[in-house]
Amino acid sequence: MAKQKSIYACTECGAQASKWQGQCPGCNAWNTLVESLAEPSRPGNRRFEALAPGTPRLQALADIDAREAARLPTGLAEFDRALGGGLVAGGVVLIGGDPGIGKSTLLLQALATLAPQHKVLYVSGEESGQQVALRARRLQLEVGQLPLLAEINLERILGTLQAEKPQVAVIDSIQTLWSEELSSAPGSVAQVRECAAQLTRLAKATGVTVILVGHVTKEGALAGPRVLEHIVDSVLYFEGDTHSSFRLIRAVKNRYGAVNELGVFAMTDRGLKGVSNPSALFLSQHGQEVAGSCVLVTQEGTRPLLVEIQALVDASMGGSPRRLSVGLEQNRLAMLLAVLHRHAGIGCFDQDVFVNAVGGVKISEPAADLPVLLAIISSLKNRPLPEKLVVFGEVGLAGEIRPAPRGQERLKEAAKLGFTRALVPEANLPRQPIPGLEVVGVGRIEQAVSRLREWE
Repeated sequence: MAKQKSIYACTECGAQASKWQGQCPGCNAWNTLVESLAEPSRPGNRRFEALAPGTPRLQALADIDAREAARLPTGLAEFDRALGGGLVAGGVVLIGGDPGIGKSTLLLQALATLAPQHKVLYVSGEESGQQVALRARRLQLEVGQLPLLAEINLERILGTLQAEKPQVAVIDSIQTLWSEELSSAPGSVAQVRECAAQLTRLAKATGVTVILVGHVTKEGALAGPRVLEHIVDSVLYFEGDTHSSFRLIRAVKNRYGAVNELGVFAMTDRGLKGVSNPSALFLSQHGQEVAGSCVLVTQEGTRPLLVEIQALVDASMGGSPRRLSVGLEQNRLAMLLAVLHRHAGIGCFDQDVFVNAVGGVKISEPAADLPVLLAIISSLKNRPLPEKLVVFGEVGLAGEIRPAPRGQERLKEAAKLGFTRALVPEANLPRQPIPGLEVVGVGRIEQAVSRLREWE
């Protein structure tokens, strides 16, 4: 028997090489080439005929009837928020997260809610039917009308979808599927790419909403080729600590809605329950005023959230002070300390600085700059910030404080939760007074420090 030829495919872009090399020739990423078996070329006519039967005709963009896509609510309000309002017919959603975070539980709950009124299908490739039934029984779900298919063969799954024609189908997970047309193992770059492409093609042709469950790498990114994220319509990440009862579902791509939407769940013995007031999760309840604590109003998609930023500044015992941040960008912390020393005259060159976002939330927006600096100043001087104070604003290298988007919505959310003072960029000052909230605008970091001294 002739030996099968091996090729090396990039897990990021899908480019192929005949031999292994440290850097991908396609996207220049390092250590991303993975060995797989070369697939035989398919015979066929490769000629291109411009006027072949079935060739699509051109359309003027103005003549296309563009309507808002109809939404199918899943019955889980926080899941619908992350999706942009609900599921869309023919849409393909990819959900990734750490093992045991609750992906299968969430989707089983959603299908159990939809099953009485809509035709759904749960395809399990990782677990047997008995395991899924035990989970449904443990969660006390009504799954009498929920059909289950325990299968990993792509052709059989496609045949079942075409025969049953469900409105919503869950594939758990895409890394377990394999196609008979490919000889590589399940989970390989070629199998994942081909299976995802075939399921997406079926979803667009039949209008079935397909939800794919994806594995993640140890770095937290979705496993498999990067083209997988480009094929699907929406990409959701399930975040949270397995030792904590709270879970966050974040949309990083959505062709039918806004990105960076955030859904918050609490894991209970009856499954995942939506949290209506997530700001309470990220605010510590102190019995008295403490130094090093500042409340930030961050914006996650269309939802404003109040998050407590904590800082601890202590004398360094070693030669080089430590800079550590949890939930915030570490490189930005070093930059903010340099700005604080240069423009406000407050140095931390001989101090260890630790910054944490309470509740395990990850904050990526630059509007957290000013709260981080004020928390550091509060901890350094061991003086608590004024009670019921919220802060947001981006800090530039020149010491200026830049505005944050949707400042009006942030301030209204803070006033609704009982805060009475707000320190914001001058450009974010509201045109109309907000009842019960004193809003102070500052243009530079030294002005913010002076305002704190006045409030002491």
